Amino acid sequence: MEKVIAIFDVGKTNKKVLLFDSRLNLVMQEEQKFPTITDEDGFECDNIELIESWMLAILMRIAVSDEYELAGVNFSTYGASLAFIGQDGKRQTPIYNYLKPIDAKYQQQLFDRYDGQTEFCRKTASPALGVMLNSGIQALWFKNEHAKTFATTRHVLHFPQYLSYLLTKQIVSEPTSIGCHTFMWDFDKMDYHPWLADEEIDLPKPVNNDTVFPVKIANRDVLCGVGIHDSSSSLAPYFKGCDEPFVLVGTGTWFIHMNPFNASPLTADQLKRDCLCFMSITQQPVKSSRLFMGHIHDVNVDRMTKHFGVQGNHYKTVTVSEPMLRGMLSEGNEGQCFFVGGVPPQYVDERVDLTQFATFEEAYHRLMFDITLETQKAIALVHVQGDGVKNMFVSGGFARNEIFVRLLAHFFPALKIYTSEVDNSSALGAALVIYDKVFPHQKPPVDLGLKPWSAL
Repeated sequence: MEKVIAIFDVGKTNKKVLLFDSRLNLVMQEEQKFPTITDEDGFECDNIELIESWMLAILMRIAVSDEYELAGVNFSTYGASLAFIGQDGKRQTPIYNYLKPIDAKYQQQLFDRYDGQTEFCRKTASPALGVMLNSGIQALWFKNEHAKTFATTRHVLHFPQYLSYLLTKQIVSEPTSIGCHTFMWDFDKMDYHPWLADEEIDLPKPVNNDTVFPVKIANRDVLCGVGIHDSSSSLAPYFKGCDEPFVLVGTGTWFIHMNPFNASPLTADQLKRDCLCFMSITQQPVKSSRLFMGHIHDVNVDRMTKHFGVQGNHYKTVTVSEPMLRGMLSEGNEGQCFFVGGVPPQYVDERVDLTQFATFEEAYHRLMFDITLETQKAIALVHVQGDGVKNMFVSGGFARNEIFVRLLAHFFPALKIYTSEVDNSSALGAALVIYDKVFPHQKPPVDLGLKPWSAL
């Protein structure tokens, strides 16, 4: 039987299990979408019980399979989510939705007590994101709003570590989950921020991402990782597969622009513009900027689709018109249409008159031009001259959008632009961090599937 590592890649929309062999070939993949439930306040959240049952059933099935020998398991999940474990070792609450609105007084309390918003956000490398996206605020909210339950809380775990805990019963944390806009980590001291101790919120000491614990699954010995935050996990293949400094542009619902080679501290302006620092698997800050650009693309395409009377996936058939793009480049920012003055709060500017475009194709080129301009600005927040970066890797869904990639190559002429065909990069990263423990006498082969692109 073939030895495999099982990775549970848990996103907000899709939940996947992937099996990688010793050559890191993907030998099996299954995907699920689970119906959501609501928490005690009626706000939508993941059905964690279904996810737990699915995960354990899948592991049992693989462990008794005649086709595979389950040798390792790890977890890559979205961040900004906590599990509160009671005295009985069981989860006490739902996994709250990080978009759940909570009173702004909790973050204001921290700002007032710890040097003001600008300095607090700088130290924790976390913009004030509101709702529950700063997971430290989630813990503070829970302590105050659910005081009786919190009094019986024994452990607080980040989501990846909770899934690992279901198998190992080990209480740990790790740098990538702590370091993703949590308000919990002091990047100056590289330790938990003092407010957690002051509030008597006890978090476990972080361990390295290559940490594994032996577990029994269907009476088989399996090494279980401690989990990893998906954005940081997606960087791991590039650290392993590239010897030169790079910027990674991860595209999907969110565009995440990550530069592990810019060591300058975050400025107040960068924090206001949604920059933050992730923490890498090497426990180094990764300066990053974010845009909700995949969603912004989709809602604007939906409006255009209805206006022009085309099929919903028609945009996927649009091919690059170089004359059209050169005309837009000659106009520069003056020709912007969809995001004049920036992206509107509702993401779609209904005042944009679509009758100015003769065809869907023309409108779509303009939309992608405007999207790429916004992306250029966001990348410029984390990539500056002198940081040594030579390569830009574009991954995710928009790596297949030639208009986007060709425009990026035009806007960054000093960099070598590559699209990367590393599908499931966050899952692959989760496999890579435990690879040496599962296959101790082998070197992991990493093929980034790079394709170079030139400007128009």
